[in-house]
Amino acid sequence: MSWGTELWDQFDNLDKHTQWGIDFLEKYAKFVKERIEIEQNYAKQLRNLVKKYCPKRSPKDEEPRFTSCIAFFNILNELNDYAGQREVVAEEMGHRVYGELMRYSHDLKTERKMHLQEGRKAQQYLDMCWKQMDNSKKKFERECREAEKAQQSYERLDNDTNATKADVEKAKQQLNLRTHMADENKNEYAAQLQNFNGEQHKHYYVVIPQIYKQLQEMDERRTIKLSECYKGFADSERKVIPIISKCLEGMILAAKSVDEHRDSQLVIDCFKSGFEPPGDFPFEDYSQNIYRTISDGTISTPKQEGMRIDSKTTVGKAKGKLWLFGKKPKGPALEDFSHLPPEQRRKKLQQRIDELNRELQKETDQKDALIKMKDVYEKNPQMGDPSSLQPKLTETMSNMDRLRMEIHKNEAWLSEVEGKVAARSDRRHSSDINHLVTQGRESPEGSYTDDANQEVRSPPQQHAHPNEFDDEFEDDDPLPAIGHCKAIYPFDGHNEGTLAMKEGEVLYIIEEDKGDGWTRARRHNGEEGYVPTSYIDVTLEKNSKGAVTYI
Repeated sequence: MSWGTELWDQFDNLDKHTQWGIDFLEKYAKFVKERIEIEQNYAKQLRNLVKKYCPKRSPKDEEPRFTSCIAFFNILNELNDYAGQREVVAEEMGHRVYGELMRYSHDLKTERKMHLQEGRKAQQYLDMCWKQMDNSKKKFERECREAEKAQQSYERLDNDTNATKADVEKAKQQLNLRTHMADENKNEYAAQLQNFNGEQHKHYYVVIPQIYKQLQEMDERRTIKLSECYKGFADSERKVIPIISKCLEGMILAAKSVDEHRDSQLVIDCFKSGFEPPGDFPFEDYSQNIYRTISDGTISTPKQEGMRIDSKTTVGKAKGKLWLFGKKPKGPALEDFSHLPPEQRRKKLQQRIDELNRELQKETDQKDALIKMKDVYEKNPQMGDPSSLQPKLTETMSNMDRLRMEIHKNEAWLSEVEGKVAARSDRRHSSDINHLVTQGRESPEGSYTDDANQEVRSPPQQHAHPNEFDDEFEDDDPLPAIGHCKAIYPFDGHNEGTLAMKEGEVLYIIEEDKGDGWTRARRHNGEEGYVPTSYIDVTLEKNSKGAVTYI
């Protein structure tokens, strides 16, 4: 099966067929290019989708790490890797298929052009041989006719009795000349015919079969190249299937990692304030006046100061003050996190201490490395100058001292928070035992006071005079001052139940810190509220319980 023998006379059709083959190859290359663009756009859209739904936050922001959120972020990461694999597919197709097709198409056009030119040259040479043969044939034919005419003329004169001998001789010479020329043209025609037949045989049995064989091989290589590109087109995607499968498996593992119980615990860890729930309000009996007898028309006996019920702690006064952290503080975050509830403050301080310890460990490792390097330089001066390491060593030691001070300071704050939480826990257990004592001693945060002067101990009703209860609820005297304080820092007091103050302002203390970081104070104009204990310098009266001075 050879084009040279089977298609020896189909040069024009082979020209068209080889051109169609190159056009088809370029058509497939265009198809691959469009597929590459689809893969690239798909990968780009996937990456944009991942970017759109990825959390946009700075490294300092701490978002609750719920397992459902972590799983979604892991799925986004896997999807981003999946998009990367689509880009790999596009790149592989572009390099292995499209680029190879375009290079091969260029080479194929050059080779086809060369073979066709050789075929045309062979055909032109055969045509030239045929023309030469044809010209010699026509010349031989013409000379033969002229020789026949000369023969006829000679015979006519030779038979004519009136013709002179000279005319006959002349005709005879002309006949001999024409006959000789005819013989020469006959030999030339024979030689040209023999040459043409040889060239024609060579053309159709050697030259053209060789050219057509090269065209056939070229077309078969084109077909093989298409087959390889078809396979490479599929292999480009088959190579990434294992990685894509891992991405999908990662998404499934992320889905299985969702733990509803852990998320519920994280909600507790994120929002737990550490405050105790508010205690019970005391019963306020307004029916005492009903039981007054006619004989009790006299003025009631003076009230005892220890039996006075603070009107500030009644339902009407305490409404809206039970939860101080109902709103987020508008002011800037404080260094000791005292603006946060106790539990959240403890967590933040612990996180900061852990970070400082890690930084300290890094500085310690760096110091050890510098000391070792310095020892090496001292033993081998040619390796370096030991004094050149001193500035860096000094800086490292300074950083270590600074970090130790920061750790000590934060540990002190942490101990303060943990001590207050433990004290409040003890008070809670104590209040469970002595329930009557705890009633009426709530601060707006739901904590309990330790000040015995502010406790409300209601005597049994059978020993109390009815008029005394009536007078106690009508009395709206402010709480007595148990000390004073000076504001170290300004405080905005945006939250409900707080008291704004300026730096250096002096206030009265009417209720000391119960362990929650807040102290109740009063201005000279009678305005009351809570201020952060860490913002003030407190001085309690000597006769008040727990009289201390702390900054």
